[in-house]
Amino acid sequence: MDFGRVVTAMVTPFDDQLQVNWDQVEPLINYLIEEQQSDSLVICGTTGEAPTLTDDEKLKLIELSVRYSRGRCKIIAGTGSNDTSHTIHFSQKVEKLGVDGLLIVAPYYNRPSQEGLFQHFKAVAESVQTAVILYNVPGRTGVNLDADTTVRLSHISNIVATKDCANTDQLTRILNEAAPGFLVYSGDDSNALPALAVGCQGIISVASHVIGKEMQSMIKYYLEGNIQQAAELHRKLHPVFTGIFRVPSPAPIKHALALKGMETGGVRLPLVRVSEQEGQFIQSLFV
Repeated sequence: MDFGRVVTAMVTPFDDQLQVNWDQVEPLINYLIEEQQSDSLVICGTTGEAPTLTDDEKLKLIELSVRYSRGRCKIIAGTGSNDTSHTIHFSQKVEKLGVDGLLIVAPYYNRPSQEGLFQHFKAVAESVQTAVILYNVPGRTGVNLDADTTVRLSHISNIVATKDCANTDQLTRILNEAAPGFLVYSGDDSNALPALAVGCQGIISVASHVIGKEMQSMIKYYLEGNIQQAAELHRKLHPVFTGIFRVPSPAPIKHALALKGMETGGVRLPLVRVSEQEGQFIQSLFV
């Protein structure tokens, strides 16, 4: 399964009442595919505020995304939780909607052992036929999916990739030892080029909502051997990579989208909109 080089973890558009703005889903998808050149979209991931979406909202959002993408990009659905049974049940429902992949986050808050993590992902993968992408984000889950455990999981036939927010040392170990064909994506925008340099497939990104075209160019430069141009573009984009995470995501990227004329509304509590000062900072990133 080829999910491309730049995968956007799509925000969920809300209206003024913080209900899902169903009318804005198709324009947002078209914008991300056509203007920002996303190869794939993650629907209902962390950036999509999955923790505050109901299962019914998620199912409708995923179904619409499959329909509106019309095969122009791959659709990956975030279906993971910290309850293995619920993750299996929900993943099986989502699989029927025709998605190309399932993004399964490491169970958060429970802080399972490495064996517990292995058994969780194994049980989920064996319950579906769809391609599974592991998601390791220790800063949010409280647990690191170790390289050794990822390597073990890479030998399960439909576990095809990982989105890993760890440092390049861990990414390199996975790349060295994983099953042939297993793909590694960085989950850290500022690490996109360094991760590519050690052999990663690409980036599952937040910044690509607004600088996706530039990120595609950076990757293209690198793959063509234009290392200096790739590095220069990385340095130019770096303030955006880091600046959009100065306050809890996805409030900053939703503000950045609004600055570009793509209104996606606010964020649901316990997240809050950016302040006026924070909004001015975000605007300064694009001047």
